[in-house]
Amino acid sequence: MNKKDFAYLGCAAIVVASGLSCIPAANAATAHVVHPGESIQKAVDAAQSGDTIVISPGTYHQSVLVTKSGLTIRGAGERTVLMPAATRAADKCAAAGNGICVEGTSAHPVTRTSVRSLTLTGYKKNGLWASNTDKLTVRDVAADKNKNWGIAIERSVRSVLEENVARGNAESGVFLSNTVDTEAGATDTRGTVVRHNRLEGNRIGLTVRRLRNVTVEENELSANCSGLFAVGDEGKPHAGALAIRGNGVHENNKYCAKTARLPYIQGSGIVLTGTEDTVVEYNDIRDNVGKSVFSGGVVLYKSFVGTPNKRNVIRDNVLSGNSTADLANRDTGTGNKFEHNSCQRSEPAGMC
Repeated sequence: MNKKDFAYLGCAAIVVASGLSCIPAANAATAHVVHPGESIQKAVDAAQSGDTIVISPGTYHQSVLVTKSGLTIRGAGERTVLMPAATRAADKCAAAGNGICVEGTSAHPVTRTSVRSLTLTGYKKNGLWASNTDKLTVRDVAADKNKNWGIAIERSVRSVLEENVARGNAESGVFLSNTVDTEAGATDTRGTVVRHNRLEGNRIGLTVRRLRNVTVEENELSANCSGLFAVGDEGKPHAGALAIRGNGVHENNKYCAKTARLPYIQGSGIVLTGTEDTVVEYNDIRDNVGKSVFSGGVVLYKSFVGTPNKRNVIRDNVLSGNSTADLANRDTGTGNKFEHNSCQRSEPAGMC
C-alpha cells in the first residue's frame, strides 16, 4: 500500500466520523458528504473539479446551483429526495423555481459535470435545468410533478441523458432546445444522446426543439398526451438530422388542452413538425388514440409557422392500434419516405 492509499484511507475515516470533507493528496478527488439538514450548496461551493458531492439518503428542502466543471452530484437513488424550500431562498436557482441548475456561460461552459441517482420533485419550474454545458451527464434521476419541465437542457452539446424517469410534469418530461429565450437556428449538439429513459404522464414525454444531431433510442414513452415531439421552424440551419430508434411508444392518450401555439394534443406517438433529414426506425408504436391533428402513431405535420418536413425517413417500425392512423403524413413537404413499416392504416392510404 503506497502513501496515496494511506492518505485516502485517512481521509475516508475523517469523512465517516465527521461528515466533513478533506483533500488527502494533491490532485486527489474528494468526496464531500452531505447529510439531511446540511447544505448541498455549501458542499458544491467547496468542491473542486474531479470531486464528488455525495448526498446521503433523506429529504432536502433546497435548490442547488452548479457552475463548476468536473463535479459529480450523486444521491442514493430514490432515497435521496430534493424538494422546494418552505420559504423562498435568495439563490439564483431557487428564485427561478428550479431544483438543480447547472449553468455555464457561452465563453466558459460547464464541462463533464454529472448529476445522478436522486429525485427532484414539486418545483415551481423545472426539476433540473442546464444551460451552456458540454458533456453533461444526467443519469438515474427521477423528475416528478414539477410545474414546467422535468429535465431541461439548452445551449448545450454532447449531453447524455440515460436511465432517468420523468413523471407527471406539467410540460415535457425531458426538454432539449437550442435556446428558450431567443429566436435562432437549430444548434448542432455534436452527438447528444437520450436513451433508456422512462417518460410517463407528462404533457409531452420528450421534446427535441430546434436541434440537430441528437440520438433518441430505447426509451419508454407512455401515458403522456404525446410521446415525442421533434420541433423545427423557419430558422436556419433547420432542425433535423435526428435518429429516433428502438423506442417503445405506447398509449399516449392523456388529454392536453390547446395553447397559444398548439392545438389540443391527445393520442400522439411520434410527431415531426418542421424537421429534415431525420430517421425514425425500429420503434414499437401502439395504441396511441385521439382525434387531434397530431393523433396517430407517427405523424408529419407542418410547424406552427408553416415550415414543412423534408427528407425524413420512417422505416422498419411496428405500429398497431393507433388512431386516427398508424402513419400519417399531414404535411406538404417533399422527400419524406415511409418504408417497410408494419401497420394497418395510413393517411393517405398506401403507406403501410
